[in-house]
Amino acid sequence: MPPQYVRPYVKRNKNDATDAEAICEAVTRPTMRFVPIKSIDQQAVLMLHRSRDLLIRQRTALVNALRGHFAELGIVVGQGIWNVAKLVEEVTTASLERVPTIARAVLEVLTSQLGELQQQIRVLEAELLAWHRANAASQRLATIPGVGPITATAIVATITSAAQFRSAREFSAWLGLVPRQHSSGGKDRLGGISKRGDAYLRRLLIHGARTALRWRGGDVRRLVPLGSAVCSIGGRPTSPRWRSPTRRRASPGPCWSVMSRTVHRQRLKLPDRSEPTLARPARVMTT
Repeated sequence: MPPQYVRPYVKRNKNDATDAEAICEAVTRPTMRFVPIKSIDQQAVLMLHRSRDLLIRQRTALVNALRGHFAELGIVVGQGIWNVAKLVEEVTTASLERVPTIARAVLEVLTSQLGELQQQIRVLEAELLAWHRANAASQRLATIPGVGPITATAIVATITSAAQFRSAREFSAWLGLVPRQHSSGGKDRLGGISKRGDAYLRRLLIHGARTALRWRGGDVRRLVPLGSAVCSIGGRPTSPRWRSPTRRRASPGPCWSVMSRTVHRQRLKLPDRSEPTLARPARVMTT
């Protein structure tokens, strides 16, 4: 059970006895939600995702440090990780007037660490891609536009079974992609998305929706509605209010439907008629 659901049943001070009493009281509630146990394989894949995310954050810190040091020397390149290669070339090709000897030695240390991080990230991505090709559910999810091997493996490894959700709306609420409610007296008050649940998975889905919209052409904010026209991840808009340009959100409806269809076929022992296909690899595996 989630600890935040057991906390209201704790009386007065916290100790082992009151905690056990609160757990016994909470487990008897008919509406109590229980956390499904992940398999060892799922935990191992999540370790790959967490390690890759950590290395990417370290790479971002190194890139920011390189950009800052080169900016002090008057050398500035465009935004984007692909432009960092120009800075790495400047370390070896720039003249002593532009890059002094002491600064060059420091920059060589940073660039060598950056190269090692890049190699380690590629190794982890290769492991994720191999697991993705061996998992049928992950391959089905990758057929959805905007969902690549990274997002597909993260969804399969995070969600033990799609049967724990009754609908795509409940799956969206579990991810924190539905509006936060503060209603009272029969008056509905909806705010921004609740941002509850797995922040890493929510970030991947939002980036995937944004990428799918950009590949469709046009500006995301002006031309294509994010809440109603996302063919890859988005479901139906929650209400007319959320169809406005400033309050558009995406809900992972097709992701839930793909996984729930697999569970339904497993229960009925039906043959799998869908042919899993690999999605076309992108230039940079960011989602």
